[in-house]
Amino acid sequence: MSRYDFQIPLTFKHRIVFTRDVFGPGLRDLEEVFADATGEKRGLILIEDAVARAWSGLESAAREGMSSIGFEIVGLAVLPGGEQVKFDDALVREVWRLIDASHLDRHSYVVAIGGGAFLDAVGFAAATAHRGMRLVRVPTTTLAQCDSGVGVKCAINGFGKKNWIGSFAVPYAVVNDFAFLQSLDPITRRAGLIEAVKVALVKDREFFEWIEARLAGLAALEKPLLEACVERSAMLHARHIAEGGDAFESGSSRPLDFGHWAAHKLESMTGGKLSHAPAVAIGLALDVLYSVEIGLIPSSLAERVLAVISGLGLAAFHPALDQRDACGRRVVLDGLEEFREHLGGGLTVMMLGGLGCGVDVNEIDTEVLGRCIDLLCGLALDKTRADQGLFPPH
Repeated sequence: MSRYDFQIPLTFKHRIVFTRDVFGPGLRDLEEVFADATGEKRGLILIEDAVARAWSGLESAAREGMSSIGFEIVGLAVLPGGEQVKFDDALVREVWRLIDASHLDRHSYVVAIGGGAFLDAVGFAAATAHRGMRLVRVPTTTLAQCDSGVGVKCAINGFGKKNWIGSFAVPYAVVNDFAFLQSLDPITRRAGLIEAVKVALVKDREFFEWIEARLAGLAALEKPLLEACVERSAMLHARHIAEGGDAFESGSSRPLDFGHWAAHKLESMTGGKLSHAPAVAIGLALDVLYSVEIGLIPSSLAERVLAVISGLGLAAFHPALDQRDACGRRVVLDGLEEFREHLGGGLTVMMLGGLGCGVDVNEIDTEVLGRCIDLLCGLALDKTRADQGLFPPH
């Protein structure tokens, strides 16, 4: 036998820009994004339909803006978005068709403007066309700007499981344009901050305390606070990816998925009716309570976390959390094994070891977890009764 081992080192530039009105007058920020672009500048612009409806004239502004900095825009399409585009490969196939029809090559650009699910599906198409094209993400939601939009993953769902079909692909650039946040309805704009809460809990005590101290202003969507929170969250996510030593998740620990094992399962169980931000809020609440039950944190910290979740207008419980199979077992618990398969290796779930400190746990006591679900159910029932005036709140 002859054996030869080669090391193939890879270096990626993860370019993230924060701006406002990137396609507006001046275009200096847009020029800066592509300042070191090499080769022929040709590209395709894809816009989520909800964004195009909310921003009249966006299509022409994007086309004219890219053209003015030297791009040949060979096509522009408005396509469906929302969580449903991840439930099959229809959007992925349409993007492949558009890329092929435009005769783009792997050095060409796909500029995707939309929310996280849209960017995921378009990103997967770009990552697999010609074995990988240059993708420019322009996230338009709080959730995507806080987290997924600055990540290096793209995926659609498969076999009833979240993000089963996907790839790691570092985008050419991410442009977080704060102006897009203003077209979101207040509930959606506010809910997306749950990813900032998540990353603060496991990465940055000071950031969580910052959120906690400014909760009223964040809930009121005060623009300077909202934008500062989004940028700080995005930088914590990006820094972990770039400097955490496992950018492509070859290990079995994913700190940035704290609270997500249950969230992903709940999204699948509800067919996407429970969207990502509300699902993450529930997943965080559940894992924080479990962290209390196994002695990692005091109950007082859990109360603070639940107060922040509530302050952002998010619920800590959904009926799907208590859905059971024919044997009486909670279906959401299947999410633990699905999470293990997705990461590979043994089960590794991050729990909270303290404010700003995540702890990897390799075994989950489902009986204890069941008690935590019961507690969340009871808290939700108490809140409903209080809201209806059936008894005064404590």
